[in-house]
Amino acid sequence: MKLDGMTKDERSLLLYLETRAVDYGGKVDVRHMNKEDMDIAKGWNTMGFLKFGRIKFHDITHNMSHWCELSDEAWAIAHEERRARYERLAPQQTFSKVGVD
Repeated sequence: MKLDGMTKDERSLLLYLETRAVDYGGKVDVRHMNKEDMDIAKGWNTMGFLKFGRIKFHDITHNMSHWCELSDEAWAIAHEERRARYERLAPQQTFSKVGVD
């Protein structure tokens, strides 16, 4: 899979799942996902781009009912997209910077 072949929705979902992996140990709150996101995640799971599934009922905490694990490829593409997103947003900055020459 390549970043330039991904849709905006796929890019956004990848970054959401990457954030959940980093900040929550892979636990996912699917209230922040719609049907299309769920379909994409299940497809990625099938193709091995990442692992995605449900957490057993007794282990669900704080509405985190699913889990994800990114493949090495998914980690690399997520990093690439984070950098690309910054490059798209940086020129739009409307604040003054202090401490730079």
